Amino acid sequence: MARALDLVGDRWSLLVIRDAMDGARSFTEFHRRTGVARNILTDRLRKLAAHGVLVQRTAPSGRRQEYVLTDAGRDLFLVILSLRQWGERHAFASGETRSVLVDQHGAPVPEVVVTGTDGTPLDIDTTRVRKAGQEAADGG
Repeated sequence: MARALDLVGDRWSLLVIRDAMDGARSFTEFHRRTGVARNILTDRLRKLAAHGVLVQRTAPSGRRQEYVLTDAGRDLFLVILSLRQWGERHAFASGETRSVLVDQHGAPVPEVVVTGTDGTPLDIDTTRVRKAGQEAADGG
């Protein structure tokens, strides 16, 4: 977890990734959507590109550079969705107006539920971390 947070764990990086998932491509779009200072945005875009979350390429117009999610960046969808849903439950007052994430048919995205191999919902009470090298000690 610490390694992942080093790569994408700050507010501005997550907002850039969120906006890239929502179609932002240019520096100007990211700046307008996030409101982050230009120097910080430059740093985050470079960092995300250096770590393979975004790729920088020439825009189809040929006039400017754009940033596009890589497969690694697209793999962060569940992280962004989980944070969003947590925020919807805990960061808004009851009845407060907010945006809604919808699927391609316009239906709200259902709550994410993590399940075990048998379909049973998992949570902090039904999971644990097996430390590296512990498999032998556990017998498997």
